[in-house]
Amino acid sequence: MRRGPSPFLVAMVAAGLVFLYAPIALLILYSFNASQLVTVWGGTSLRWYAALAHDEQMLDAVSVSLRVGLISASLATGLGLLAAVALVRGGRFRGRTAFSGMVYAPLVMPEVILGLALLLLFVSLKLPRGFWTVTAGHATVTLCYATVVIQARLAGFDRSLEEAAQDLGLSPARAFLAVTLPNIAPAVAAAWMLAFTLSLDDLVIASFTSGPGATTLPMRLYSQVRLGVNPEINAVSTLLIGVVAAGVVAAFLIQQGKTKT
Repeated sequence: MRRGPSPFLVAMVAAGLVFLYAPIALLILYSFNASQLVTVWGGTSLRWYAALAHDEQMLDAVSVSLRVGLISASLATGLGLLAAVALVRGGRFRGRTAFSGMVYAPLVMPEVILGLALLLLFVSLKLPRGFWTVTAGHATVTLCYATVVIQARLAGFDRSLEEAAQDLGLSPARAFLAVTLPNIAPAVAAAWMLAFTLSLDDLVIASFTSGPGATTLPMRLYSQVRLGVNPEINAVSTLLIGVVAAGVVAAFLIQQGKTKT
């Protein structure tokens, strides 16, 4: 007779979930607070969302973060796909150990070191720091995460399907695009979303690689928090949570639709 989970385990899981999600719930709740004080409830109001709509600096930071996230996530996912193919199907090619080490190095390297290294690189190349240097930095850091996700799915893919497509006359490249890529598409989408989320969250890399006109949302929020917490921060954070949650739900629904078909 199978026993259910013990009450202690259930309590520990519940406590962990509360610890993780209670702050987010409070943030969303206080984004509708009418009071100027963050910790004092003054009634329900949308005043901070209205204030956010007129805050050009905050909206510009949101725009920069979204554009950086979209471009860097796409670059990281594309390069991560190529790196995963090389590691899974490249065999024991010369330099494989060094290549894999360079790909996975950002996973264990402190972000401060990565940010400083990228800063020194851009300075030595005499590149003006701004939007594109932040994008390149984020793509470099998130590349390893995309590679890990895609490599795990590609390693378990049945290559006989791709070989059957080649037997029917497709070239290896076309067989990969027509057969393998659609089958590993959920992993590719997951890699993209992970890279996008990490880009939105990053503060350290952006602080080292940004320049005039390239202030990301985490940098903006950090600078405001140092001067005092403004309830408007709760409003913009709630909107970002909504965007990320909508993306996760959309990806889940798309995956469910593919599973049913």
